[in-house]
Amino acid sequence: MMNSRIIVGLVGISCVLMTWIFAQLYHELLNAYEQSGKLMVMEYTWFFRLLLNLAGYATVLLPGFILYKYLDKSNYFDKIGNTSCISRTLFACFGEPGERIPETVKLPKVDEGTSREGFELAFCFTGLMSAYLVWGLLQEKIMTQNYVMADGTLIKFNDSQFLVFINRLSAFLIAVGRLLCSHQPLVAAPLYKFSYCSVTNIISAWCQYEALKYVSFPTQVLSKSCKVIPVMLMGKLISRKKYELYEYVTAVLISIGMVLFIFGSHDDSTVSTVTTMSGLTLLALYMLCDSFTSSWQGALFTRYSCTSLQMLCGVNLFSCVLTASALAQHNTTIYSLRLLQHPVFAFDCLLLSASSAVGQLLIYRTIARFGAVVFTIIMTLRQAVSILLSCLVYGHVISVGGVLGVMLVFAAVFLGVYCRQRLRKRRPANV
Repeated sequence: MMNSRIIVGLVGISCVLMTWIFAQLYHELLNAYEQSGKLMVMEYTWFFRLLLNLAGYATVLLPGFILYKYLDKSNYFDKIGNTSCISRTLFACFGEPGERIPETVKLPKVDEGTSREGFELAFCFTGLMSAYLVWGLLQEKIMTQNYVMADGTLIKFNDSQFLVFINRLSAFLIAVGRLLCSHQPLVAAPLYKFSYCSVTNIISAWCQYEALKYVSFPTQVLSKSCKVIPVMLMGKLISRKKYELYEYVTAVLISIGMVLFIFGSHDDSTVSTVTTMSGLTLLALYMLCDSFTSSWQGALFTRYSCTSLQMLCGVNLFSCVLTASALAQHNTTIYSLRLLQHPVFAFDCLLLSASSAVGQLLIYRTIARFGAVVFTIIMTLRQAVSILLSCLVYGHVISVGGVLGVMLVFAAVFLGVYCRQRLRKRRPANV
């Protein structure tokens, strides 16, 4: 037992040393990037920024991976019990080493009435619409306006990584506080398994912001409206999930309807149509990471029966650590911390974080209750409703194709609900 603890200590020291080495490497790369004027004007400068972010995340992920592999190969948890604080911490982070999410896991489901299920679905849809409407308005305000400091200087906030960190930290603290008050366990699954969806969630958010520099807004909205199909494919890849024929038909109809609606609801004379290969690459990476995130979270819900709060806690814990590791090496972080002294900016960040936390909680509740595909359909409908409201408020003209697209989207949704209810009624008869 003593030898195992000594080895774990040496591995821990090695991980700390590697973290320091990667931090120094990341810092040097960051300085080279900020001091090079040529890199700032290159079309593919986003790729270098992405590498910088990945290098920052590696300061945490790579040492953790090495420690995990050692614990797995040495059968550490079979040799030492969960008696010490270190062993309990390691077990919470890397317990069940080598375990994979099984291909099919069937847990008993409670058969609830259709009215109750419909009410919960409507609650999730309304909550997501409201939370992300507030989140979008506050995000635009924070990223576009200047804040007047006490000395009269104007400061414009432009550090999106810091904003992501504030949102994730607030959500993590809310989840921990709620779990402690309700006497629920903080950990429902090995913590390292939350790191996968945390990394892809951060990368997808970064790609979403970065893509706006290289593609037109309708192109980005169009890509988001077609996420249902990638989510279904990712669900088959990760969880070996089987979908009914009507689900594939519904996904295709929703995608086609959104394409018709988007092209029929924007003014070509006022919208930039510039789309580059960099933008398409970023959108593809965004769709890949975002599809993996929701599908992996759905698999964790199925395998470990996590609650929404536990998922919120686990994912945001890693998000905080990863974003903090990158911010710690960035020279502009001090300006963001200084701006927090501004009462209006601090209040905006507080409201933004609250709406983000509520939105994330509803996301996990929707995925746990209805699955990743239903969640993606809800978010697609949210975009359709947002565009429709924008057209009604600002008087934008919707073409005949746009109207047909809206009708096709909602018809596909009702078709999915109808087929699901028919299939549910047939199953008891076949048993």
